[in-house]
Amino acid sequence: MNKHSRHILQAGFTLVELMVSMAIGLLIVLALITLLINVNRNNSEMAKTNSQIENGRFAIQLIQNDLVHAGFWGGFVPQFDDLTFETVPNDAPSATVPDPCLAYSAPWTAAYKKDIIGISLQAYGTTPPSGAGCVTNFATNKKVNTDVLVVRHAETCLPGVGNCEADTAGKLYLQASLCELENATPYVLDTTGFTLHKRTCVGTGTPPALPITSTDFADKRKFISNIYYIRDYAVTAGDGIPTLMRSQFDLAAGTLAHQAAEPLIEGIEGFSVEFGIDSVSDSGGAVVPTAAIVWADPSAKTSPTNRGDGNPEYPFVQCTDAVPCTAAQLANVVAVKLHVLVRAREVSPGYTDTKTYTLGATTLGPFNDRFKRHAFATTVRLTNVAGRRETP
Repeated sequence: MNKHSRHILQAGFTLVELMVSMAIGLLIVLALITLLINVNRNNSEMAKTNSQIENGRFAIQLIQNDLVHAGFWGGFVPQFDDLTFETVPNDAPSATVPDPCLAYSAPWTAAYKKDIIGISLQAYGTTPPSGAGCVTNFATNKKVNTDVLVVRHAETCLPGVGNCEADTAGKLYLQASLCELENATPYVLDTTGFTLHKRTCVGTGTPPALPITSTDFADKRKFISNIYYIRDYAVTAGDGIPTLMRSQFDLAAGTLAHQAAEPLIEGIEGFSVEFGIDSVSDSGGAVVPTAAIVWADPSAKTSPTNRGDGNPEYPFVQCTDAVPCTAAQLANVVAVKLHVLVRAREVSPGYTDTKTYTLGATTLGPFNDRFKRHAFATTVRLTNVAGRRETP
């Protein structure tokens, strides 16, 4: 091997070749980094979207599960809503809408109990309810342009049975009589005095006076009243994360009241409620709950002309400060439209929300910020109210 051949074998990269290879390597690394950033960004946006969808579905499902029980009072059916009761009912709600924040004062009056039994749902617009019966002052942190919903019913399970809360002294319970001899006292809504009976009426009437045991008494169920609203923060005032809240009627520190509201789902920014009101009978007559039932055909008794048919009239109604819902409307609610607007917890770089969102009669936006949003809606039929009014 000559000197020239050895020189060729020992030759390495030139400076130009090294710089070109480094430049190509940097381009490849840059492409990989860009790809990684895009994948992470896409994964982050997908996670935000999934979180939005989950929060929206959960919010709708949670409130819907409560709404389907509205108007459930154990075995008790109000006379004005009972198609088998043909004389003048004495329990139709008064013209005054009951105050859900009325203080519980040993106990509520019979007239107030009649109203909250007959009106299982209420809604408010700008001005929420307030009073000693509500620990939380909803007005101080309620998000603007959102509604407040009140849902009432009896607990669907019996105290101490399964996962149901144990019977607790001092809490509010409802006991519905199944004994015809106790028509004058069809139910008890109180903390004590649960002496109503089952259908057998054991221990009542004469003769004979049969002995009364604990198994003869009718079941009692916890009174449920929930207030839903949107707070303008999640954990700390000013954190800017709107949150779905719920205040439950319960016993705390010896006081029966709607207790301090608890956060349920973060990111719920819009909440609108519309009621479907059953104000016309199937024959076109107006609903008159204070009068005895009038049948289109008294022999068949399949079409009451002054009672509802269980179907909502259109359009649905939103309760506002300008046009609040009346007691007559609330007593005839048979369906509810829920509208929820969900906002992401984190901004999306490069995105601007210029959309408007229609939640029933409420329009929100454009927000012109970098948060992504999604609107959800559903219609819930109040089976416990609508089902009573259906005829063959």
